[in-house]
Amino acid sequence: MRTHTAELSSADAATAPLWRAAQAFRLVTLLYAIGQQIASVQYYEHPRLSWMLIAVMAIWSGSSALLLSQWYFPEATGRIRGWVVFGDQVVTVALIASTRLVADYDWYHGHQTLPTTLWIANSVISMAVLRGPVAGVVAGLFMSAVVVTVRDQWGQDVWGDATAPVLVSVGLALGLAANTARRAQGQLERALRITAAAQERERLAREVHDGVLQVLAFIKRRGTEIGGAASELAARAGEQEVALRVLLSEQAELPDAGAAEVDLRPLLTVRATPTVSVATPGDPVVIGRVVAQEIAAAVGTALSNVSLHAGDGAKAYVLLEDTDDVIVVSVRDDGVGIAAGRLAAAEAEGRMGVSRSIIGRIEALGGTVELLTEGPDLGTEWEFRIPRRSAR
Repeated sequence: MRTHTAELSSADAATAPLWRAAQAFRLVTLLYAIGQQIASVQYYEHPRLSWMLIAVMAIWSGSSALLLSQWYFPEATGRIRGWVVFGDQVVTVALIASTRLVADYDWYHGHQTLPTTLWIANSVISMAVLRGPVAGVVAGLFMSAVVVTVRDQWGQDVWGDATAPVLVSVGLALGLAANTARRAQGQLERALRITAAAQERERLAREVHDGVLQVLAFIKRRGTEIGGAASELAARAGEQEVALRVLLSEQAELPDAGAAEVDLRPLLTVRATPTVSVATPGDPVVIGRVVAQEIAAAVGTALSNVSLHAGDGAKAYVLLEDTDDVIVVSVRDDGVGIAAGRLAAAEAEGRMGVSRSIIGRIEALGGTVELLTEGPDLGTEWEFRIPRRSAR
């Protein structure tokens, strides 16, 4: 059986504590308004009418407090709150205007209106929590204008009175708080979804690893040993083994397209094939999105060069290391190697593939590129070093 709280929408769940706190404030301000009524009723021209209006205020305060803080009908919470907040504005304006019905000009011109400034703030708070800071400020200005109009104070220093500053400040502060709560709720839900997905991948990986992956690895090994027609079967099994490992691995999670920082590991592990091995740390290597994409592009260019120039049967190995200060990426192959001086000669001939696609990319990130092997039959090993301070 589902609980009512679980059925609340994300926005409603985020602002529920604010709604309940606001309704507690509403009831406190009602007590203040009643106390003010007791102190002021002797100066009213129509005291009986003023008590009737206070009764309306009390009934509305109680019913609206229940409706705005309710969680019994979660599927209709947003719609109910919208109507109650609209009603809050209407009732508040009506009560402010009714001050002229119960008191003479001298009284309402120099004193608070019947509902009092504190009670009027409830309508501003409701609008701010429902619609955010802009709506809260607009509601505060509107209520201040109504109060000034009813009290006939436009010819005076409006901002010298506390009503407008208090109502506008309340609308701004509560609106910002509500928006912050909604954003925090969204981030929390996203983190929970990511955690749940990671746990599910780990569960699947454990279940599959001892079965399918071991069978594929066995077929690959035995097919290679047998040779002949079995070699093609071994190659296909090897491809599927790598693909399945990448799919099930936590490292194969695609980075969030909206994130400012991403884990570098998935951008490298997706390049794994039967001839390309990728080794990465167990912990996430979180760096700036642009930096991660540029590093992955440089690695992709290096691997492309392996397939084009390293010779048939050459294998490549990618190693990612993360220290406190430097991110190190090594791309090594066991192919024919690069003749000494060949890169310089290619650059002089105007062939800028390596210098631009590999060296240029890494150096643009503030890093360094080093060719650790240079000569025939030595294979090729590139090492990229990117300072942590440049990887944000």
